[in-house]
Amino acid sequence: MNEKKFREYLVNKKADEKKIGKYLESLKEYQKYLKKQQQTIDTVEVNKVVDYTEYLVKQEKDDVLTFLLALFNYAYFTKRNDFIEATIDIFESHNAMDNLSARIAEWHSEEIRDEIFAGLTIPSLGIHPEKKPQFTKAILKRAEEKLGEKKLIELLKPCLHGGLGGDMKKDRKDYHEFGIDAFLEKKRLEKVKEFEKHRNEGTLAFAQIVDDDVVEYVKNNKTAALGKREGNIIFVTKNPYQTKKLLETNDERMKRFYACFCPWVRGAIKDGTEQEVSKHFCQCSGGWYKDYYEQLFEQPIRIEPFETALNGHTHCTFAVHLPEKVIIK
Repeated sequence: MNEKKFREYLVNKKADEKKIGKYLESLKEYQKYLKKQQQTIDTVEVNKVVDYTEYLVKQEKDDVLTFLLALFNYAYFTKRNDFIEATIDIFESHNAMDNLSARIAEWHSEEIRDEIFAGLTIPSLGIHPEKKPQFTKAILKRAEEKLGEKKLIELLKPCLHGGLGGDMKKDRKDYHEFGIDAFLEKKRLEKVKEFEKHRNEGTLAFAQIVDDDVVEYVKNNKTAALGKREGNIIFVTKNPYQTKKLLETNDERMKRFYACFCPWVRGAIKDGTEQEVSKHFCQCSGGWYKDYYEQLFEQPIRIEPFETALNGHTHCTFAVHLPEKVIIK
């Protein structure tokens, strides 16, 4: 590891000295761990990264997040796209079940939350992502048994780990100027340009490498970005989590695995136990769009999973039910 140049990289990224110190110390500890295996941070195989994060968990270290952020930045510094993917795999949606726990306590009571979670431990940040669905199966089953199907759906409808975001002031202005159909097409074409830029510059689109095949896939996805309206419903289809890998395999199960963004589900799709995961869990993914659309239309919006990797499809499409007053033009 070229510590001097990495430090300069972080300084140029406006990282403060305290954070730089933590990152360098974390990577030095990783170097010590790798040295025992006759490896270095620049030679270790990418699939071994999770071995170290699981080691930190077993040692009850509380610096897994610092390590992942340090490695994430180092991967950008060294242009190691595979390590960027690996860190995102481990980090993505890591707080979803903590948020579910807090939501149950807030909406229903701490006593009910404690009863549902009794004897179960939320998987720690750092464990292998494909181990997480075992917890998902158990906690959703308990929540539905205790609260009922309707209340489980209500818990999941607001996304458990964030939302789409965006420049709402500009987007509302464009929507009011162009009308919903032209606005959605504008956003789709912007998504295509975004992927073309990643391809041209050799950078990742979130956690995936982008080449001509991936760009072509995005171009052909007519319900990409914010979707396409059909009557009083906008159908919006997420571009897959790993589009290139999806295109390269003929295994339908693995296509679904690569389509899915959620580490709390993906492993179950891969090992064929997805039927044990509540069919309602993808309400959470629909909720990822919810806050955005409600800000766009300035009123409550209902969003439902339509076709998802969890229920047998090689893509994830959601139905956004439009309110009565929508600008069409």
